[in-house]
Amino acid sequence: MSSQEKTAVVLIGHGAPATDCPPQLVGELMGLEWGGPDLKKRAEELDAKIRDWPRHPGNDPYKVGLEKLASELRRMLPSELFAIGYNEFCRPSIPEALEQVIRQGATRVLVIPSMLTPGGLHSEVDIPRALQKVRETHPAIEVEYLWPFDLKEVAALLSGQIQKALEEGTARSTNSCGGGSGSR
Repeated sequence: MSSQEKTAVVLIGHGAPATDCPPQLVGELMGLEWGGPDLKKRAEELDAKIRDWPRHPGNDPYKVGLEKLASELRRMLPSELFAIGYNEFCRPSIPEALEQVIRQGATRVLVIPSMLTPGGLHSEVDIPRALQKVRETHPAIEVEYLWPFDLKEVAALLSGQIQKALEEGTARSTNSCGGGSGSR
């Protein structure tokens, strides 16, 4: 890394509507996604209203979970510049998160989604489209999308969780009263 290069990391999550956001708003927005350009203004209004809905741990457990993941990830990174962005339903949006780190001086932005598997519309279409718009606005900024993931590494992560459950299950069955292989 050159002395003038300042790298940032942006973690992208899916996003979820707040649980107390009226479902009619979300339904209307989803319906407008398939509409023509004449419905674009209404879709943008609804998108902003849903993204700006007041959030707290009681009405947005997804945001809380992504922030916990971000906190753990951030501790492992050498970069001081870090932001979270959401594909939909929540702020900051992907472009807003990238703009945040660019304003803080980032010249290179590594974008990593929390979505692990290939084949999803968000990771394959929506996120790259949002990143392209930022690249067009900031051609001097290097924006790298760190996706798709190596499926062997994803499988190893999942396998580790399974192994942990199996080991805990063995410990539970040998330590429990009246159960497991050690009971009489």
